[in-house]
Amino acid sequence: MIKNNTIYLLVIIATLFWGANFALAGPILQEMSPLWLAASRFGLSAMLMMVFASWRREPLLAPAMQHIKAYLIIAAVGIGGFNLLFFYALQTTSAGNASLIMATNPLVTIVLAALVLGERPSKRLLLSLPLALVGVLVVISSGDMSKLTHLQNIQGDVLMLGGNLAWAGYNVLSRKLMPKQSALTNTTLVMSAGALILLAAAALSGDHLTTLGFYPSVDLAIMVVGGTVLAYLFWNTGIARFGAGRTALFMNLIPVFAMLTAAVMGQLPNLAQIMGGGLVISGVALAMMPLRRRPEVDEG
Repeated sequence: MIKNNTIYLLVIIATLFWGANFALAGPILQEMSPLWLAASRFGLSAMLMMVFASWRREPLLAPAMQHIKAYLIIAAVGIGGFNLLFFYALQTTSAGNASLIMATNPLVTIVLAALVLGERPSKRLLLSLPLALVGVLVVISSGDMSKLTHLQNIQGDVLMLGGNLAWAGYNVLSRKLMPKQSALTNTTLVMSAGALILLAAAALSGDHLTTLGFYPSVDLAIMVVGGTVLAYLFWNTGIARFGAGRTALFMNLIPVFAMLTAAVMGQLPNLAQIMGGGLVISGVALAMMPLRRRPEVDEG
């Protein structure tokens, strides 16, 4: 049996790959449209997942036929919706901004779960949500709140907020609709359904599929193998062992890894991004920290 520390490491590696995706997408988007990038990412990833699932002798056809509606709904929101908003956002916003906006996702997920699933948010969440949202505003405005009156200057950040909501919707829909199959089967079929949706959208868009240069091709390969296939498998391993809520805490590492990757690639964060990021992560950490139980006092 895999030790807990090993699974913790796998989950951290997943967030490292996802954080790197924010910076890796930039060079690819200079040569490929957002639609075709999303379609290529998940088309290639779905093929790799199919090969791996077949090698593991996972049942795919019967669950796909039985639960096709659930897989399509989950994929349309979490893969189609999120990735289109994500890649279009990165055309006009920085990797740092996008990753910090996504750092509020655990909070947004809990709020959406309360509305859709009837899960009651804690008082700590209600206190921490405004703190995280103020941090997002600081990040979006780069410290100049007057920028918020000019939506064309923050179009990418607004799209990323939409992507954040789509990923929260994916989390909630996964809890509500995901069939009772193995993590590998569900991941493969959701990813395949998402790939079909994205490929259809790209083909109907009129955009042309372009050939990437060497370095953007390397970036795409890393995004496919690391930031999609391995990240999803490692993340699902964490959820299977620790549960969705406990594993979701590690999403707070994504903006850290995104900024580190962007810095390595020469895009250093400014002071407002660092301060806003501190507020975002503080708000999320405040909501997610376990409550301390008061020690029982013996009566005598």
